[in-house]
Amino acid sequence: MVDLSTPHLVTSLLLALLACTAVTIVRTRSLLAAIMLTGIYSFLGAGWMVLLDAPDVAFTEAAVGAGVATILALATVALIGHKADERSHSPLLPLAVVVLTGGVLVFGTVDMPHYGDPLAPSYTYPSPSYIERTREEIGIPNVVTAVLASYRGYDTLGETTVIFTAGISVLLILRGRKRRRERGAP
Repeated sequence: MVDLSTPHLVTSLLLALLACTAVTIVRTRSLLAAIMLTGIYSFLGAGWMVLLDAPDVAFTEAAVGAGVATILALATVALIGHKADERSHSPLLPLAVVVLTGGVLVFGTVDMPHYGDPLAPSYTYPSPSYIERTREEIGIPNVVTAVLASYRGYDTLGETTVIFTAGISVLLILRGRKRRRERGAP
């Protein structure tokens, strides 16, 4: 009998499910199946974040990644249809953008300390708890607001920018589709 209480076994099983789901998403031909599988991937990712002791991030991933994003993707497919338009440009520019972005992300992680490194700044410069310091450092009585607005202010700004950009992109895609439909173009 397999002992599932072992944290390493559960973590390994969850990572294997995440990898299998990602490969299945890439290989599937059905757009609807891919959308549903990305929702499953988000739920698995939320489980992974719970194992990493980040329940707030897990809750957000489950709500936004599996819930809202899946519903928006299904609604978009319902509005614009299942068929893809014929390519009118070379795929080299999107490929170059993806490779450049990946290179920048890899470059940004080169000097990061290894996971659990006892010489990492988080271990060498210990600080008192956010709960204890919030009132005198920030002056905001609500700790969650202080963390999101001050300690993690740039992170929150980045998340808001990503969501805003995604919303504008969807509106532009739907607007372009509506204009083509009004002109009578397929």
